[in-house]
Amino acid sequence: MDALHLRLRPGSAFGGPIKGDTLFGQLCWTVRHRWGEARLIELLGGYGQGRPFAVCSDAFPAGHLPRPALPLHRYAPLSESDRKAVKRRRWLPRAALDRPLDQWLAHCRSDAEVAMALGVEGNRLTQVHAQHHNSIHRLTGTTGGAEFSPYTQEQHWFHAGVELDLYLLVDPGRLDPRDAVELISTIGRVGYGRDASIGLGKLGLVGEAQTASLPSQADANACFTLAPCAPQGQGFLAGASHYEPFTRFGRHGDLAAHTGRPFKAPVLLAQTGAVLGCRTLPAQPFVGQGLGGDGSLSRAPGFEGTVQQGYAPWIGLQVEEAT
Repeated sequence: MDALHLRLRPGSAFGGPIKGDTLFGQLCWTVRHRWGEARLIELLGGYGQGRPFAVCSDAFPAGHLPRPALPLHRYAPLSESDRKAVKRRRWLPRAALDRPLDQWLAHCRSDAEVAMALGVEGNRLTQVHAQHHNSIHRLTGTTGGAEFSPYTQEQHWFHAGVELDLYLLVDPGRLDPRDAVELISTIGRVGYGRDASIGLGKLGLVGEAQTASLPSQADANACFTLAPCAPQGQGFLAGASHYEPFTRFGRHGDLAAHTGRPFKAPVLLAQTGAVLGCRTLPAQPFVGQGLGGDGSLSRAPGFEGTVQQGYAPWIGLQVEEAT
């Protein structure tokens, strides 16, 4: 698969962080609207058998990756005594990838330090605001009462000057990488994620997409994931793996949201930044598995073939055995 590096610039507020599995879902809907359902079914052939046509990473601050989900004792100790300050060091500069893993915590940065490095005014990457909404009764045009009470939802605002890195794996034999970039650009114009229909989730591409292999440390013996994934039953070494469990309570988007059954079955994933120990590194630049496609994820009529991205791009790490 080809590995593409895209630089994105947020153009509005967002309903939440940009996650690879959600982005893949929108990629599928964009394929369906542009080329039709038959083309989407063709691309999804073999998806549950280890043959994804595309795999999306999360979006990270430009030039940075998430800190691997290793326990703190696996890193060299820092002089800081404030444990909360240490845990805020959650972004790893890409330039530090060639350094020994136990030194990474010293190079990791907090949100404020990343914003400072990117030259963002106010030294903050994002701000979260509560946005007030009213549910409107479509027959009376009014709000009020138990079913139509006002409510609030969070909006995430990136500060001006923040840019994001996205890594996209594409099978060039099934989807032209140039078309994949255009699909991401279309998602950016329409809006990503929740409340895109009211203006949230706008993204613009900065420059041209770059083709580059994902890096790997010498003598790597673990996979460091860049999106949520489903590593269950994939042969990873339980004693050498570290991750945060992540339950995705998915909902249908686009046309499937209007079926009367918008909720998908929940799936258990390993959160972005998982470190999965293995005897042999995977031959492909992704780990995990495709979920669904057999009616197990969706009971919405006409959408029983719904799939969930359980794949993630990975970077090879050399992790010393714990003593």
